Amino acid sequence: MPRAWLRLIAAFAVFFAGPAFAAQPAELTVFAAASLKNALDAVDAAYARTPGAAPVRAAYAASSTLARQIEQGAPADVYISADSDWMDYVAERGLVRAGSRADLLANHLALIAPKDSAARLAIRPNFALAAALGRGRLAMAGLDVPAGRYGKAALESLGVWDQVSAKTAYGENVRAALNFVARGEAPFGIVYDTDALVEPGVRIVALFPDDSHPPIVYPAAIVAASKNPAAAGYLAFLKSPAATAIFRRFGFRPAG
Repeated sequence: MPRAWLRLIAAFAVFFAGPAFAAQPAELTVFAAASLKNALDAVDAAYARTPGAAPVRAAYAASSTLARQIEQGAPADVYISADSDWMDYVAERGLVRAGSRADLLANHLALIAPKDSAARLAIRPNFALAAALGRGRLAMAGLDVPAGRYGKAALESLGVWDQVSAKTAYGENVRAALNFVARGEAPFGIVYDTDALVEPGVRIVALFPDDSHPPIVYPAAIVAASKNPAAAGYLAFLKSPAATAIFRRFGFRPAG
Protein backbone atom coordinates (compact mmCIF):
# COMPACT_ATOMS: atom_id res chain seq x y z
CA MET A 1 0.00 0.00 0.00
CA PRO A 2 1.43 3.43 -0.89
CA ARG A 3 2.95 5.35 2.02
CA ALA A 4 0.55 8.27 1.40
CA TRP A 5 -2.44 6.02 1.95
CA LEU A 6 -0.97 4.73 5.19
CA ARG A 7 -0.55 8.29 6.44
CA LEU A 8 -4.14 9.10 5.48
CA ILE A 9 -5.50 6.05 7.29
CA ALA A 10 -3.47 6.94 10.37
CA ALA A 11 -4.81 10.50 10.29
CA PHE A 12 -8.40 9.26 10.11
CA ALA A 13 -7.72 6.89 13.02
CA VAL A 14 -6.45 9.73 15.19
CA PHE A 15 -9.33 11.99 14.16
CA PHE A 16 -12.04 9.46 15.08
CA ALA A 17 -10.35 7.91 18.11
CA GLY A 18 -9.28 11.21 19.69
CA PRO A 19 -12.72 12.46 20.76
CA ALA A 20 -13.65 9.02 22.13
CA PHE A 21 -10.58 8.96 24.36
CA ALA A 22 -11.14 12.59 25.40
CA ALA A 23 -14.70 11.77 26.41
CA GLN A 24 -13.63 9.23 29.05
CA PRO A 25 -14.79 10.67 32.41
CA ALA A 26 -12.09 11.34 34.98
CA GLU A 27 -11.93 9.17 38.09
CA LEU A 28 -14.04 10.35 41.01
CA THR A 29 -12.43 10.27 44.45
CA VAL A 30 -14.96 9.81 47.25
CA PHE A 31 -14.05 10.32 50.90
CA ALA A 32 -16.60 8.37 52.97
CA ALA A 33 -17.16 7.43 56.60
CA ALA A 34 -15.77 3.98 57.43
CA SER A 35 -19.21 2.65 58.41
CA LEU A 36 -20.37 3.07 54.80
CA LYS A 37 -17.83 0.75 53.20
CA ASN A 38 -19.91 -2.35 52.44
CA ALA A 39 -23.01 -0.45 51.39
CA LEU A 40 -21.22 2.23 49.38
CA ASP A 41 -19.09 -0.36 47.58
CA ALA A 42 -22.34 -1.99 46.40
CA VAL A 43 -23.83 1.37 45.44
CA ASP A 44 -20.69 2.28 43.50
CA ALA A 45 -20.90 -1.01 41.62
CA ALA A 46 -24.46 -0.12 40.59
CA TYR A 47 -23.38 3.41 39.62
CA ALA A 48 -20.62 1.95 37.43
CA ARG A 49 -23.30 0.25 35.33
CA THR A 50 -25.06 3.52 34.50
CA PRO A 51 -24.37 5.19 31.13
CA GLY A 52 -21.46 7.60 31.21
CA ALA A 53 -20.49 6.74 34.80
CA ALA A 54 -17.08 7.87 35.97
CA PRO A 55 -14.80 5.33 37.63
CA VAL A 56 -14.98 5.73 41.41
CA ARG A 57 -12.19 5.38 43.94
CA ALA A 58 -13.55 5.40 47.49
CA ALA A 59 -11.37 6.13 50.52
CA TYR A 60 -12.84 5.10 53.88
CA ALA A 61 -11.81 6.41 57.28
CA ALA A 62 -13.20 8.25 60.28
CA SER A 63 -15.21 11.31 59.26
CA SER A 64 -12.89 13.46 61.37
CA THR A 65 -9.79 12.12 59.61
CA LEU A 66 -11.28 12.71 56.18
CA ALA A 67 -12.40 16.24 57.05
CA ARG A 68 -8.91 17.14 58.20
CA GLN A 69 -7.39 15.62 55.07
CA ILE A 70 -9.71 17.76 52.93
CA GLU A 71 -8.68 20.78 55.00
CA GLN A 72 -5.03 19.95 54.27
CA GLY A 73 -5.71 19.83 50.53
CA ALA A 74 -6.17 16.11 49.90
CA PRO A 75 -7.73 15.61 46.45
CA ALA A 76 -11.35 14.53 46.81
CA ASP A 77 -14.48 15.15 44.79
CA VAL A 78 -17.22 14.05 47.22
CA TYR A 79 -17.25 13.87 51.02
CA ILE A 80 -19.75 11.76 52.99
CA SER A 81 -19.64 12.22 56.75
CA ALA A 82 -21.25 10.12 59.49
CA ASP A 83 -22.47 13.21 61.29
CA SER A 84 -23.42 16.81 60.68
CA ASP A 85 -20.66 18.26 62.88
CA TRP A 86 -17.78 17.24 60.63
CA MET A 87 -19.67 18.34 57.54
CA ASP A 88 -20.25 21.67 59.30
CA TYR A 89 -16.50 21.78 59.98
CA VAL A 90 -15.57 21.63 56.29
CA ALA A 91 -18.52 23.81 55.23
CA GLU A 92 -17.56 26.59 57.64
CA ARG A 93 -14.11 26.63 56.06
CA GLY A 94 -15.52 26.88 52.55
CA LEU A 95 -14.26 23.41 51.65
CA VAL A 96 -17.51 22.05 50.17
CA ARG A 97 -19.48 23.47 47.27
CA ALA A 98 -22.32 25.74 48.35
CA GLY A 99 -25.73 24.23 47.67
CA SER A 100 -24.44 20.69 47.11
CA ARG A 101 -24.89 19.43 50.68
CA ALA A 102 -27.67 16.93 51.30
CA ASP A 103 -28.58 14.64 54.22
CA LEU A 104 -28.32 11.19 52.69
CA LEU A 105 -28.84 8.47 55.30
CA ALA A 106 -29.74 7.69 58.91
CA ASN A 107 -28.60 4.90 61.20
CA HIS A 108 -29.04 3.24 64.61
CA LEU A 109 -26.55 2.78 67.46
CA ALA A 110 -26.07 -0.74 68.81
CA LEU A 111 -24.46 -2.50 71.74
CA ILE A 112 -22.67 -5.58 70.43
CA ALA A 113 -20.90 -8.64 71.82
CA PRO A 114 -18.86 -11.46 70.26
CA LYS A 115 -21.06 -13.91 68.34
CA ASP A 116 -20.59 -16.71 70.91
CA SER A 117 -21.24 -14.48 73.93
CA ALA A 118 -24.26 -15.37 76.03
CA ALA A 119 -24.41 -11.89 77.58
CA ARG A 120 -27.83 -10.30 77.92
CA LEU A 121 -28.38 -6.64 78.71
CA ALA A 122 -31.43 -4.43 78.40
CA ILE A 123 -30.51 -0.83 77.63
CA ARG A 124 -32.29 1.49 80.04
CA PRO A 125 -31.30 4.23 82.50
CA ASN A 126 -28.50 3.09 84.81
CA PHE A 127 -28.24 -0.36 83.19
CA ALA A 128 -25.45 -2.58 84.54
CA LEU A 129 -22.92 -2.20 81.73
CA ALA A 130 -19.94 -1.68 84.04
CA ALA A 131 -20.71 -4.88 85.93
CA ALA A 132 -21.19 -6.80 82.70
CA LEU A 133 -17.79 -5.63 81.46
CA GLY A 134 -16.04 -7.03 84.52
CA ARG A 135 -12.33 -6.66 83.79
CA GLY A 136 -12.98 -6.28 80.08
CA ARG A 137 -13.12 -3.14 77.96
CA LEU A 138 -15.91 -1.43 76.08
CA ALA A 139 -14.85 -0.98 72.45
CA MET A 140 -15.79 2.37 70.93
CA ALA A 141 -14.61 4.70 68.20
CA GLY A 142 -12.56 7.62 69.47
CA LEU A 143 -14.46 10.58 70.85
CA ASP A 144 -13.56 12.81 67.89
CA VAL A 145 -15.24 10.24 65.62
CA PRO A 146 -19.04 10.43 65.13
CA ALA A 147 -19.74 6.90 66.39
CA GLY A 148 -17.69 7.59 69.52
CA ARG A 149 -19.50 10.84 70.18
CA TYR A 150 -22.89 9.22 69.68
CA GLY A 151 -21.89 6.40 72.02
CA LYS A 152 -20.68 8.72 74.76
CA ALA A 153 -23.82 10.86 74.46
CA ALA A 154 -26.03 7.78 74.78
CA LEU A 155 -24.19 6.48 77.84
CA GLU A 156 -24.26 9.91 79.46
CA SER A 157 -27.98 10.28 78.90
CA LEU A 158 -28.54 6.83 80.39
CA GLY A 159 -26.41 7.64 83.44
CA VAL A 160 -23.67 5.04 82.94
CA TRP A 161 -20.80 6.92 81.30
CA ASP A 162 -19.01 7.70 84.57
CA GLN A 163 -18.97 3.99 85.44
CA VAL A 164 -17.52 2.82 82.10
CA SER A 165 -15.35 5.70 80.83
CA ALA A 166 -12.22 4.24 82.44
CA LYS A 167 -13.00 0.84 80.93
CA THR A 168 -13.11 1.97 77.32
CA ALA A 169 -10.86 0.87 74.45
CA TYR A 170 -10.91 3.36 71.59
CA GLY A 171 -10.47 2.53 67.92
CA GLU A 172 -9.46 4.99 65.21
CA ASN A 173 -12.88 4.51 63.60
CA VAL A 174 -16.05 2.52 64.12
CA ARG A 175 -14.80 -0.47 62.10
CA ALA A 176 -11.76 -0.72 64.37
CA ALA A 177 -14.09 -0.87 67.39
CA LEU A 178 -16.15 -3.53 65.60
CA ASN A 179 -13.02 -5.60 65.02
CA PHE A 180 -12.04 -5.47 68.70
CA VAL A 181 -15.28 -7.25 69.53
CA ALA A 182 -15.22 -9.62 66.54
CA ARG A 183 -11.75 -10.83 67.59
CA GLY A 184 -12.89 -11.34 71.19
CA GLU A 185 -10.63 -8.59 72.51
CA ALA A 186 -13.56 -6.75 74.10
CA PRO A 187 -16.73 -8.26 75.60
CA PHE A 188 -18.91 -5.38 74.39
CA GLY A 189 -18.74 -2.57 71.88
CA ILE A 190 -20.78 0.34 70.59
CA VAL A 191 -21.12 0.59 66.82
CA TYR A 192 -23.82 1.28 64.25
CA ASP A 193 -26.19 -1.61 63.74
CA THR A 194 -25.24 -1.57 60.05
CA ASP A 195 -21.67 -2.46 61.06
CA ALA A 196 -22.88 -5.41 63.12
CA LEU A 197 -25.03 -6.67 60.25
CA VAL A 198 -22.01 -7.15 57.98
CA GLU A 199 -19.68 -8.71 60.59
CA PRO A 200 -20.40 -12.38 61.33
CA GLY A 201 -18.11 -12.30 64.36
CA VAL A 202 -20.51 -10.19 66.45
CA ARG A 203 -24.15 -10.08 67.46
CA ILE A 204 -26.37 -7.19 68.48
CA VAL A 205 -27.20 -7.26 72.18
CA ALA A 206 -29.57 -4.29 72.03
CA LEU A 207 -30.19 -1.02 70.21
CA PHE A 208 -29.83 2.29 72.00
CA PRO A 209 -32.97 4.42 72.11
CA ASP A 210 -32.85 7.01 69.34
CA ASP A 211 -33.58 9.76 71.85
CA SER A 212 -30.50 8.86 73.92
CA HIS A 213 -28.13 10.53 71.44
CA PRO A 214 -28.22 13.14 68.64
CA PRO A 215 -29.78 11.93 65.39
CA ILE A 216 -27.35 9.85 63.33
CA VAL A 217 -27.27 11.52 59.92
CA TYR A 218 -24.91 11.07 56.97
CA PRO A 219 -24.60 14.29 54.95
CA ALA A 220 -22.87 14.31 51.56
CA ALA A 221 -21.45 17.20 49.55
CA ILE A 222 -19.17 18.01 46.64
CA VAL A 223 -15.72 19.19 47.70
CA ALA A 224 -15.19 22.82 46.66
CA ALA A 225 -11.81 22.16 45.07
CA SER A 226 -13.19 19.40 42.82
CA LYS A 227 -12.99 20.06 39.09
CA ASN A 228 -14.64 16.78 38.15
CA PRO A 229 -17.95 17.40 36.31
CA ALA A 230 -19.12 13.89 37.20
CA ALA A 231 -19.36 14.74 40.93
CA ALA A 232 -22.86 16.21 40.68
CA GLY A 233 -24.20 13.23 38.77
CA TYR A 234 -22.64 10.83 41.27
CA LEU A 235 -24.19 12.69 44.19
CA ALA A 236 -27.57 12.60 42.43
CA PHE A 237 -27.20 8.84 41.99
CA LEU A 238 -26.58 8.43 45.74
CA LYS A 239 -30.04 9.95 46.30
CA SER A 240 -31.75 7.87 43.61
CA PRO A 241 -34.27 5.07 44.29
CA ALA A 242 -31.74 2.52 43.00
CA ALA A 243 -29.10 3.60 45.51
CA THR A 244 -31.65 3.95 48.32
CA ALA A 245 -32.74 0.33 47.79
CA ILE A 246 -29.13 -0.84 48.13
CA PHE A 247 -28.52 1.24 51.25
CA ARG A 248 -31.69 -0.22 52.78
CA ARG A 249 -30.41 -3.72 52.09
CA PHE A 250 -27.43 -2.91 54.30
CA GLY A 251 -29.61 -1.53 57.08
CA PHE A 252 -29.40 2.21 56.35
CA ARG A 253 -32.49 4.38 56.20
CA PRO A 254 -33.06 7.51 54.13
CA ALA A 255 -32.50 10.66 56.18
CA GLY A 256 -35.51 12.70 57.15
